[in-house]
Amino acid sequence: MDTTEYKTVLAVFTLFNVLVICWCAPQRFCEPGHEALGRCNNSPAEEKPVCSEMNLGYCNDLDYSRTIFPNILGQRSRHEVESGAEYLLLSVVHGLLNGECSPDIRLLGCSVLAPRCQDLPSPAPVKSCRSTCEAVRKGCGHAFEGIDMAWPYFLDCDRFFASEQEGCHDPLAPLRARQEVAFSNLSPDEPSTIIQFTYHSNAQMYSVLKRTAAKCSHISKTYSIGRSTEGKDLLAIEFTDNPGGHELLEPEIKLVGNMHGNEVLGRQLLLYLAQYLCSEYLLGNQRIQTLVNTTRVHILPSMNPDGYELAAAEVEASNDPEQQPHYNQEGHELNGWTVGRTNAQNLDLNRNFPDLTSILYRNRRIKGFRTDHIPIPDSYWFGKVASETYAVMKWIRSVPFVQSASLHGGELVISYPFDFSRHLHEERMFSPTPDEQAFKQLARTYADSHASMADNNTERCGASFIRSGGIINGALWYSFPGGMSDFNYLHTNCLEITVELGCDKFPSEEELYPEWLRNKEALLSFMESVHRGIKGVVKDEEGYGIKGASISVRGIRKDVTTAEDGDYWRLMNSGTHIITASAKGYSKVSKRIYLPAHMDKPGRVDFVLKKVPVQPVGPDYHLFLSSSLDTYDRFDPYNQFQRYGRAEPGEPGEPREPGMGGEPGMGGERQEKPWWWNYFTQAGVSAPTWLLRN
Repeated sequence: MDTTEYKTVLAVFTLFNVLVICWCAPQRFCEPGHEALGRCNNSPAEEKPVCSEMNLGYCNDLDYSRTIFPNILGQRSRHEVESGAEYLLLSVVHGLLNGECSPDIRLLGCSVLAPRCQDLPSPAPVKSCRSTCEAVRKGCGHAFEGIDMAWPYFLDCDRFFASEQEGCHDPLAPLRARQEVAFSNLSPDEPSTIIQFTYHSNAQMYSVLKRTAAKCSHISKTYSIGRSTEGKDLLAIEFTDNPGGHELLEPEIKLVGNMHGNEVLGRQLLLYLAQYLCSEYLLGNQRIQTLVNTTRVHILPSMNPDGYELAAAEVEASNDPEQQPHYNQEGHELNGWTVGRTNAQNLDLNRNFPDLTSILYRNRRIKGFRTDHIPIPDSYWFGKVASETYAVMKWIRSVPFVQSASLHGGELVISYPFDFSRHLHEERMFSPTPDEQAFKQLARTYADSHASMADNNTERCGASFIRSGGIINGALWYSFPGGMSDFNYLHTNCLEITVELGCDKFPSEEELYPEWLRNKEALLSFMESVHRGIKGVVKDEEGYGIKGASISVRGIRKDVTTAEDGDYWRLMNSGTHIITASAKGYSKVSKRIYLPAHMDKPGRVDFVLKKVPVQPVGPDYHLFLSSSLDTYDRFDPYNQFQRYGRAEPGEPGEPREPGMGGEPGMGGERQEKPWWWNYFTQAGVSAPTWLLRN
């Protein structure tokens, strides 16, 4: 055999082996979902439909007992259905969405995986109604968006559902009938908003906020103010009739929880409040609609998510029977009293803000010293500045907040600035601000609306507040520097109170609903109280708003300044006041006003200022400053935080996605799978990439 013949025989032999291998190789099946989408076909020959008894655990409550295989997705048996990611999704969707849209999503999905069987004239599936699918998607799409999950492909209303004219089945009809009966039995006094009063992990907290914002997208929006030391999002939600920006003359307030990671009740109350505002607005609650339509409310449930995780793990371990001998036996009130209080750098966030109060005390007698908008000294940036503190400072500098509440735990009282004693060696000394009366009114508003805080007979947690009515000046209670409330007052226009919600820093889950009832009215009344005092716009003669103009009140040595468009808000009590507006390069204008004792809205006081030549400043102009370089606009001027801390994740107010961060200290971001991805990968099913939004 010559070389040519040998090569020919070898080629024929090789081709024969390839054909044999291909003929004997097992058939290659479609990936889950691909056959239903028309990308491939698992069955070379059409399989005859067969009706069979329903035997799927998560679908057995459908209003029929016989289904058909292959089903609408082409799955040929019960085993193939139960092995698919579609069925797994239906089994966990209640937990993923925290009970929202349950059981609607599950029943709708079951009607696709296990459709109703029609026997005559031949076995055939009866598709569910397209109108039902569209209604569910309209009502529940936000819930999937809230956890960064795409709408499931097998709930495509156009592809897998039918119209009423084609003949369809409504799998939710029995459920709606039961709900109508239940609703008809409710008394008018029962609450219409349903909230799950349970604890939320950080991932669940992000999910609740994003689902709430998606559900009420016309009045709410989530955004990140920054990241914690360990890279967790500091996620906030806002409520207003035009979310996303400041509106002229609309006051802005903020509620901050969980500053100390082990003081968790405030975190939970703010999550419930966000859901309550959304739901009640949609239900037509006139009080809530008025509040949201006239106010911009910012809610930051957790300022210290890193500390919360430590505290939650501590409490969980203390409740473990195997760990009981290692923990205090007196329950929640003492377990975890300090664990998780600080952030991941072991910094107490309520001692980490610039100590502007000391600067005030040192310079207050110097003529010309301004007690408002005191700049941050450059020296502050050379100490340890927490990521959380940095983010909050940028936040409150970028939004013209009028009032604020920081929710804590460990006592039952409202404290208000100053928190740092005016005498260095006096730990408990009455140290009022120039706005003492306004602060007392804010504190009274919350305490008097609380179920028991203002009652002097209420059992407290060790401290004595006899005859105080549940409120106290912070420094008179105990003195500390670097607090957030003092910083708000001296660096911005914002008046912030500290709300101590009770003795138990980490109450049992059974106490969450009663605590909500005790605090709900107080939270609402506090938010509504921003609409008092006066507001207005400072303009020039051409009608343009003047940014940074000062509004002063005779007798109160603390000014507020106008926002970007010249609008301002001044919390004041009733009485006669002399108000003066001034700005550099403009003349001063004063007005005498009278505020009655009972006002349901703030008085409107506008100013028009005339331009005048700028007067040269005197040689002692800068003497009152701790440094001639310290000016209000200087924020981390030497990039100390940028250089030694975590990289800045973005400007405050810029939306950021939880769980999408990069490596600590790195500028770039690395996209990661959503937190729910492990539900599927650990179950061993084919990865449901069709659930990824991108």
